[in-house]
Amino acid sequence: MTYALIGCGRVAPSHIKAAVQNGLTIAAVCDIDDGNITAMFRNSDPAPENWEAIPRYSDYTELFDTVRPTLVSIALPSGLHAKCALAAIERGINVIIEKPIAMSLPDADAIVSAASEYGVTVSACHQNRFNLAVQAMRRRLEAGDFGKLSNAAVTVRWSRGEAYYKQADWRGTWANDGGTLMNQCIHGIDLLRWMCGDEIDTVYGKTRRQFHDYIEAEDVGTAVIAFKNGVIATVEGTVNACEADIEEHLTLLGESGSMKLGGTSANTVEYSRFAGSARNDTLSEATANVYGNGHTALFADVIDAIRTGRPPYVDAAAGRRALETVLAIYLSAKTGQPVTLPLKDVRSTDFTGLFS
Repeated sequence: MTYALIGCGRVAPSHIKAAVQNGLTIAAVCDIDDGNITAMFRNSDPAPENWEAIPRYSDYTELFDTVRPTLVSIALPSGLHAKCALAAIERGINVIIEKPIAMSLPDADAIVSAASEYGVTVSACHQNRFNLAVQAMRRRLEAGDFGKLSNAAVTVRWSRGEAYYKQADWRGTWANDGGTLMNQCIHGIDLLRWMCGDEIDTVYGKTRRQFHDYIEAEDVGTAVIAFKNGVIATVEGTVNACEADIEEHLTLLGESGSMKLGGTSANTVEYSRFAGSARNDTLSEATANVYGNGHTALFADVIDAIRTGRPPYVDAAAGRRALETVLAIYLSAKTGQPVTLPLKDVRSTDFTGLFS
């Protein structure tokens, strides 16, 4: 199966590694900066053989029309995800889109609709769903071991300083990135919504820009989420940890079971107890960075979905739900009021100037 990568920045080596480990033929790569492409290949482990000979493009539409790959993954700045994804879908190309799937709900809806219209596989790259610890929690949930859920929480306590934001001028902007909730915390928010039944009633959020006055968006955000099934959940996302990442944790509490995932990217079972069961899960998955190991498994799932015609494990609608949740927190923080879901016409740029 032929594959191409669009965007060769910070997360791109994880995509190349996943492509290599899944035996994809890397037909081309695309970035406006050729130096990014070279750096990406040198930082990929494993890197494809003879990577110097892989065709390079600076225009993804030219790549699509010339190479016609079966599958592309998009790792561009977030504000460019939707336009690139739609260009691929309309050419019948299957797509993996890095988070967030888009920066507005109209764009996310357009992607979901186009995937159906053109009959292609589109996956949102929420790779943490494939973490071994996350899968252990999901198996317990699907088996009914938690009983009725009471409450849940996700916490992302990471560190991002000025050097991180100066890597690219789009970071921290409302148009192309958002803040810590949209960039760093959206994986945890995806897991929270997935585990708690997807359907949200109301969201109440607070955000601040405490220390990073050189970005537009928030560096800390919190929220209380009320699900339609009665579950109450909390979210805390911040990049204000001093000098180093602390944790990403996900906790579920039910009438007959409790479980907490931790580590830097919800990759460790830190606590597990289930009523009447002598078996309580213990698991720690080593990861090289906060992106975890899930890209390879997500790519494998998408490849199988393309070949069999089934939906991918993390489809475009899932990406839309994660985006909607973040935008709901932003909207509540802006208005000072709880926000009722579903949302329709909300965009990250609606919050431009929020901290001015």
